[in-house]
Amino acid sequence: MKYVYPAVFVPESDKGYSIYFPDIPMGATQGECLVESMDAAEKFLGDALCFIEDEKREIPKPSATVDLEINDGDVVTLVSVDTMEYRKKHENKAVKKTLTIPSWLNVAAEAADINFSQILQKALKEELQISE
Repeated sequence: MKYVYPAVFVPESDKGYSIYFPDIPMGATQGECLVESMDAAEKFLGDALCFIEDEKREIPKPSATVDLEINDGDVVTLVSVDTMEYRKKHENKAVKKTLTIPSWLNVAAEAADINFSQILQKALKEELQISE
């Protein structure tokens, strides 16, 4: 789930930048310096694309940088985000799941002092081919 979108960095009169993504009409962000602005752009893009994925909406197609109309002084740069990695970093809260297994398997697992959460996480990662 890796995406790359053009971002427009608009220099502000005092300092820093306002940043918007022409293909992601969900707002904008800003930063006090170039490094902070790049971090803010990556976070904004990650939040926006995760929201679109969660809503099961179609991911917008990124524009070609040459097709963008910008003002003098504005800077266009590409920003990338891998939403799977972004979620791993920013969405680590635990979610409780209820599951059903045969009674005999539960008894055997408890007798072996098996951690059900660890086993389920490991199995899901293997099934989904997700590496740490």
